[in-house]
Amino acid sequence: MSGTTSATESQPDSTVSGPQRPSPVTLRREEFPDADVLAAWNELVLGTPGTDVTQLSAWATIRTSVGYRPRYLLAYQDERLVGGALILRRRLLGFLSLGYLPYGPVIASDVAERAVVASALVEELVAFARTQRLMFIQPPEHAQDVSDALLARGFRPSKAGIAPAGSYRVDLTPPLEQIRAGFSKRLKSWTNRWESKGVHVRRGDEGDLPLLISLMTRTGARQGFTPPPLDYVRTLYRELDALGQAAIFVGEVNGVPVSADVVTVCAGMVRGRLGGFDSSGETGKLSVPAAVRWEIIKWAKQRGHRYLDFGGLPEPMLADMIEGGIHSSEQWPSAQRSKLAFNGHAFRYPTPVEQIYSPLIRWLYDYGMSHRGGLAVVATVKDLLRGNRGRVRCGAASRRSPGGSQIFPR
Repeated sequence: MSGTTSATESQPDSTVSGPQRPSPVTLRREEFPDADVLAAWNELVLGTPGTDVTQLSAWATIRTSVGYRPRYLLAYQDERLVGGALILRRRLLGFLSLGYLPYGPVIASDVAERAVVASALVEELVAFARTQRLMFIQPPEHAQDVSDALLARGFRPSKAGIAPAGSYRVDLTPPLEQIRAGFSKRLKSWTNRWESKGVHVRRGDEGDLPLLISLMTRTGARQGFTPPPLDYVRTLYRELDALGQAAIFVGEVNGVPVSADVVTVCAGMVRGRLGGFDSSGETGKLSVPAAVRWEIIKWAKQRGHRYLDFGGLPEPMLADMIEGGIHSSEQWPSAQRSKLAFNGHAFRYPTPVEQIYSPLIRWLYDYGMSHRGGLAVVATVKDLLRGNRGRVRCGAASRRSPGGSQIFPR
């Protein structure tokens, strides 16, 4: 194994009576762990609710294809892997070292002393951040304690968008008919009419990825985002499909494909990852994307998954729904309003945090995130970080990407 090993907790004093102190946490830093370590890491990620495929070793391979390098932080207690983080690093503009951690760190849900493991990982993340010009972290669900600890250690709340601030999901545990009963009246009606209108949804495969990109290009033209390159999406699908953690669904009207969605699966969560829709002509009136989502719900429930996550919601919509108790608004983007027909619920992730040690870089970054001219530059940087070869239009800087405004792709 490469990397260093360090003990982060002192050994318990056997002469002191009272409750037994937790086992010390040993942290290992790895760039290229061996196969056994990666298998243990993937098992931990897939067994920990609230995390995401962006912490699987397959994601390191996916992101390596567009210029990132992985760094694993692995936490052990008594030789058992109990937590860790897959950090992705790259250089920007030749001199800016950037690290980001999406949906991490991961901590085993059955660990006896979570606070001890979390504290060890936080200390290591703080140390790692000092080696980077910019560092961004989005803790997973149920990890606000990690956000709070990082904020207490000098990080600040981040608006960079390394992951959506929140999302919208449907609980798949009730009976299927009960899930359908919660749909809007219009959507329930469509579930009985799609077949007569020639709408059919099928499971796709890798051969449908060019179709997906074509449909995403049409959606992007309407919503102001640039789809990722086909070779990147092909790598993403192959790596995750090999683990059984990805699927593609294609919606057709009289045999003509007009909608496609790629979903990923992790720890009982099915997430919408990539999607596109050709809304032109009469087929645009048949709610084919909803038919695709209904098929995904049935597929996910049959396989025993817990939730279907529809993808990120923009911050203003989250604030309206969660803080304001608003259930519907014409001010919300229509593409986001369509999710509400499935009777799910909105939720927030823990506070995303960032650390930028250089005062000059922090000033330039803050300017870029708050001024129109800077937003155009930020939009281009977003495209480069996603691995896109082209440049977005300057006017797209204030528009929404498929999962909300994000610097980093999910």
